Amino acid sequence: MSVTRRLLAPGVVGAAVLLTAAATAGTANAHGSLYGPVSRVASCYAEGPESPKSQVCKDLVAMSGTQPLYDWNEVNIANANGQSQQIIPDGKLCSANRDKYKALDLARTDWPATTVAAGAFNFNFRVTAPHQGVMTLYVTRTGFDATKPLKWSDLDLANPVATYATGRSAPSGYYTFSGNLPSRTGRQLLYLVWQRTDSPEAFYGCSDLQYGQSAALAGAQPLAQPQAPSEQQIAAGYTRSTVDHQGHGGDHQAAAGPQGGAAEATLTGGSTGSLVLGGSALLSVAASAVFVYRRRPGAVAQRA
Repeated sequence: MSVTRRLLAPGVVGAAVLLTAAATAGTANAHGSLYGPVSRVASCYAEGPESPKSQVCKDLVAMSGTQPLYDWNEVNIANANGQSQQIIPDGKLCSANRDKYKALDLARTDWPATTVAAGAFNFNFRVTAPHQGVMTLYVTRTGFDATKPLKWSDLDLANPVATYATGRSAPSGYYTFSGNLPSRTGRQLLYLVWQRTDSPEAFYGCSDLQYGQSAALAGAQPLAQPQAPSEQQIAAGYTRSTVDHQGHGGDHQAAAGPQGGAAEATLTGGSTGSLVLGGSALLSVAASAVFVYRRRPGAVAQRA
């Protein structure tokens, strides 16, 4: 073997190992959550898992720990197969009947709520791994009592407020689509079901709404508005996620990412660019080292 090959081989192997490790680490992130109106789990994650601000998010952490918040983009059932109403019992809709997320089912009126009005509404879903499927959003019926656990019969299932066919790519990192919110008063819940069509897996989410804040809360404290996690928060919590989106059927398609890059879809938010840039930089350094070595006097003469 030539000296050039002996020197180059470790560098190439090292670069490949680093890139593979980075891509493998990325698979700990999954699929997404509503940002507009902000879901319960995304709102509490935005407050900070280690030091939440609202009492309800503090109680969530006291009940279930911080992991449900670091796994904010996962609330799912791997084998739902279009049978959500049959397999999720009343009172367990927000958690998808998963014990890990049981605090999301807490029936109380202090969840931070997005102020809305009847009419057209633009929905915004932060995607961390795109999947082909259908998102269906429902709102609670007139007379809904937020102090009682959410039941299927509380939702106007016959009249979804939005239905959206999701694709295998989301170049912007979001699914954005429009719908219409019906006339309601007071506190309501928006319920999302995202059923994949390339897999039996489905995802779920609850977003709290407040119709007519000024009228409903006259003389009361201003309503706490939920905030969505920033890209910096997503990146900062990336290593704490325990979610794995592999093996749910069809994920080999999603793994190609928004632009078809294998490493790209495995990361969330700002982390995607870091991996792609990091990999490019690493390969550039390796290439530069080879170039410099080959330009050294006598390099050719040293070949075996």
